[in-house]
Amino acid sequence: MLDCAIIGGGPAGLTAGLYATRGGLKNVTLFEMGMPGGQITQSSEIENYPGYFEHGKTGMDFMDTWQEQCFHFGLKHEMKKVQKVQKADEHFVVTFENGESTLSRTVVVCTGSTPKRAGFKGENEFFGKGVSTCATCDGFFYKNRPVAVLGGGDTALEEAYYLSNICSEVFVIHRRDHFRAAPSTVDRAQRKENIHFVLESTVEEVMGDAMGVTGVKIKDKSGELSTLEVPGLFVFVGQNVNNDVLKTNDGSFICDVNEAGQVIVDLSMRTSLEGLFAAGDIRIEAPKQVVCAAGDGATAALGAISYIQEQA
Repeated sequence: MLDCAIIGGGPAGLTAGLYATRGGLKNVTLFEMGMPGGQITQSSEIENYPGYFEHGKTGMDFMDTWQEQCFHFGLKHEMKKVQKVQKADEHFVVTFENGESTLSRTVVVCTGSTPKRAGFKGENEFFGKGVSTCATCDGFFYKNRPVAVLGGGDTALEEAYYLSNICSEVFVIHRRDHFRAAPSTVDRAQRKENIHFVLESTVEEVMGDAMGVTGVKIKDKSGELSTLEVPGLFVFVGQNVNNDVLKTNDGSFICDVNEAGQVIVDLSMRTSLEGLFAAGDIRIEAPKQVVCAAGDGATAALGAISYIQEQA
């Protein structure tokens, strides 16, 4: 039986593995189909992780040292896809896609979330080359330059406001004439002089060349097309929470989640089910930053260690 099963190999999962093994747990396995690293491996440059400031290093390079360090302390990695997690008496049953299963005293779920794609032409082609889903990560690359933001929820307007303090102009493109965001968030964005609203409009295409995005083609409600000449487009149309492993056969969840499917945790990353922890982007109110995910993983691992000690 495992002491701790970690599902997901991003910054939260790897850090959970590091703290769990270095904290004394002997049988800790991380389950991740590919090589660990998570979404950050897709980043072209890392410069906002404290203590790490080396221009030109990609997210893949950044995560390489994490893997080596975590495995050094005894964390095991198995390339298996977890299908579901169930609680049975005082332990968990972790079932894999191939039908096999393993038992574990604790489970830390770090499967994250995936930004939704809007579906316009060129979105996939220029993702990471001018199309982004993280203003905190990539906003600085457009300092004193104009950018566009697609979306009308709280995240879109909050990120537009963040970008307005970095970029020369921010064009918020929204398909409706009103916003789903909280009134206070809308008011704050509307009062910012360099935020401009392009309402009742959709993004038809993002255009660019070998150097990246050069412009965004927009269609208004009358069908008329226009082009915004911007080097960056930030897309905020929601998140898909990767929570399938926590679902039962009838579609319900083994622990409490909110309306968006994010796992409800306390400050110790404990879920409503004893022995089950959630860390990183899968949890409620996740900042979606590497440094925060790593902190979550460490907290969850310490919680798992304490839980096992209490059961002894």
